[in-house]
Amino acid sequence: MTLQELSSFYRGKRVFITGHTGFKGMWLSKALEMAGAEVTGYALDAPTEEGMAALVYSHVLEDMHTSHGDVRDLVTMKRAFASARPEIVLHLAAQPIVRLSYQYPVETYETNVLGTVNFLECVRQSDTVRSVVNVTTDKVYENREWCWGYRETEPLDGYDPYSNSKSCSELVTHSYDKSFLRERGVAVSTARAGNVIGGGDFAPDRIVPDAVRAARQDAPVQVRNPYSTRPYQHVLEPVTTYLLLAMRQYEDASLAGSWNVGPDDEDCVTTGELMDIFCAAWGKGASWEHPETDGDAPHEASFLKLDCSKLKSRLGWRPRWHIREAVDQSVEWYQAWGQDRESIASCMEQQIEAFLNGGVR
Repeated sequence: MTLQELSSFYRGKRVFITGHTGFKGMWLSKALEMAGAEVTGYALDAPTEEGMAALVYSHVLEDMHTSHGDVRDLVTMKRAFASARPEIVLHLAAQPIVRLSYQYPVETYETNVLGTVNFLECVRQSDTVRSVVNVTTDKVYENREWCWGYRETEPLDGYDPYSNSKSCSELVTHSYDKSFLRERGVAVSTARAGNVIGGGDFAPDRIVPDAVRAARQDAPVQVRNPYSTRPYQHVLEPVTTYLLLAMRQYEDASLAGSWNVGPDDEDCVTTGELMDIFCAAWGKGASWEHPETDGDAPHEASFLKLDCSKLKSRLGWRPRWHIREAVDQSVEWYQAWGQDRESIASCMEQQIEAFLNGGVR
């Protein structure tokens, strides 16, 4: 899918996004804005001064409509839905941090499960929506530490409160689809993406944001699990896939369903390997180390990857940026942010255009 193809479909379409002030949400909104869509975002304000929206919102998404609210607040979300009258909706709002889910399990379930219920209830009561994508995670699966990738038909049973709440979000989506939406011709999909990296992620307890914070302070990156293998991919891989799914099922509702979005096997690397690549790209003497103990560390799987055969065979999808390109583009964004924050919108536009048109900026 090129930028021209994206624009030919989305130009003038009314699109509603929950969680548009988050990491993925900002990139998704920017791509839609470039495609000429009429975008409405619904989200809480960015939670910290480093939050992407707090830093670059006015420079990145000047033309989109915004509605500030909590996905747990059905009344407010219904009001935003009614005003936007969307044709396409994408649900990204979530509490996405595993460690925080151990500290605040109730809030995590409220946001990730009740928030999904409220979102789908708005869809159910809408007479304009035709295409729905609920963004979940690769961690929805019952992880048996297999050496092969998980397929969309594998059992759902996330371990920690975050992962499990996303498994529940999947089940809620399936129920609303079968009970209410499918019979009305509304196409509904869930998208399960692996570990995502890219410019603009400032979340706590994520490896690349932690690495950026350490590198900016000339300190070694602390890597808790250097031997854990993860399916790392640039944020534009899943973001453009969400847009592809929403577009294709809008045109052909038989394509609705559950979809894995992950990199090829060559890009499933250990956290230590990822940090080697990051430090080389960052330069300036960046380094990492493995602390001897981390007594407060919660359960964390050592191996996880996805089988994306369905996406490849049915939609002709292929990953575009491999791990080194993904890290290079991430580092470019963060270093630009550190030097001139007003240039971030331009950096994002150039990266999106390069990605969609088959190149590297």
